[in-house]
This record gives sequence, structure tokens and C-alpha cells, in this order.
Amino acid sequence: MRIVVSSQGMDLSSGVDPRFARAPYFLVFDTSDESLEVVKNDEGVNAAHGAGIQAAENITGKNVDIVVSGNFGPRAFQALKAAGIKMALLEDATVSEAIELAKNDKLELCNDANVGGHWM
Repeated sequence: MRIVVSSQGMDLSSGVDPRFARAPYFLVFDTSDESLEVVKNDEGVNAAHGAGIQAAENITGKNVDIVVSGNFGPRAFQALKAAGIKMALLEDATVSEAIELAKNDKLELCNDANVGGHWM
């Protein structure tokens, strides 16, 4: 399983970022070999508009099963859904905690965007 967490920092002790599209990093964790890849989200952070689509494009090519973040806007939600990627909401946790919850199927999946467009 490959898990992506929107992150405020570059390591497992970093906090889950409440913003998917404008999170500075995505941490990609592969449960098969416990590898971690850090993906910078410069395009999403600096986008004047279209941050959700930019962020989704940043990770859709990574063979991801689930994305964990504090919030998903409508464009990001639709782009991830179209790519067949599951989404789960989680705030006030570390990336490590988010990964453990995802690995153990303890996260509630997101069925729709939970914030409007241009939310910050």
C-alpha cells in the first residue's frame, strides 16, 4: 500500500497539513518496504489558482492508494477520485500517526470535498 500524507515538514514527526492543495510537502510511504519519499509541492503552494489540480497531479503518478489530509477542496477531490485514489480526513496528528491509522484501516474515507474552492 502506498500512503500519501499532506505534511508541514519533511519527516514522519511532522504535522499533517490541514490543506491538501497548499501543503508544502507530500510524504509518500510504501508499506511494502517502509520507504519514504518526500515530494515538494512548490507548484501548489505558489499557484495563483488551480492549486488543487496541481497538487493532485503532483501525486497521481506515484501509484498511490490513499491520501490523508486535513481538507480536500472540490477540484482536488475530483482529480484524486478520477485517478482512483481514496481520501481520508485527519487533523491534529503527525504523519507517522496518519500512516499507522491508514495501515490499520482506522481512517474514515472522504466521500466528497469538505471545503469550498479557494479555501485557505
